[in-house]
Amino acid sequence: MHHRVRLSLHARVAAEAAERDKLERLCRYISRPAAATERLSQTADGRIRYSLKTPYRNGKTHVVFEPLNFLSRLAALVPSPVVNVTRYHGVFAPNHRLRAQIVPSRRGRALARADASGGAPKHVSLGWAQRLKRVFGIEIQRCEHCGGTVRIIARIEDPEVIARILAHGELARIGEVPGAATARGPPSATSELFE
Repeated sequence: MHHRVRLSLHARVAAEAAERDKLERLCRYISRPAAATERLSQTADGRIRYSLKTPYRNGKTHVVFEPLNFLSRLAALVPSPVVNVTRYHGVFAPNHRLRAQIVPSRRGRALARADASGGAPKHVSLGWAQRLKRVFGIEIQRCEHCGGTVRIIARIEDPEVIARILAHGELARIGEVPGAATARGPPSATSELFE
């Protein structure tokens, strides 16, 4: 049985710089585990007992699970890796009128209307080289030696080809490339060309 989990991010929750208690409560709330460990205990017969934060209407104050049943319920809380489970609210919501003003991509309802009317250019997503720079700080579009622009001519994804290229590069680094010519100095004035 597969359960879908919905996570939410609400942009209206905020803490001012001086509200340290509110900031601490917010941090504790967003970093809380799936189950409050201080309310978990094990019964004498090995089952899992979970105390409820507030009693049910019928007066029940705790629930008891078989260990495997408890683990299966915890596993159901783990989101699927292929499903986007984050839902944004407030100004981060996809259709909020102010979203285009606060997100780096400038996407939102206002920009979509401008695109339809022929105003602002349509958003183009970042390429993989730009993503490497943005996420990891790896700059591959500028030469590290001269600072010039590097033109990307191919993207190689085959692991076998990558391994061969890296092995060749390692050999070149230590000067053992088979068939590689040794470097020579510039021709002198008494070179054979001038005799």
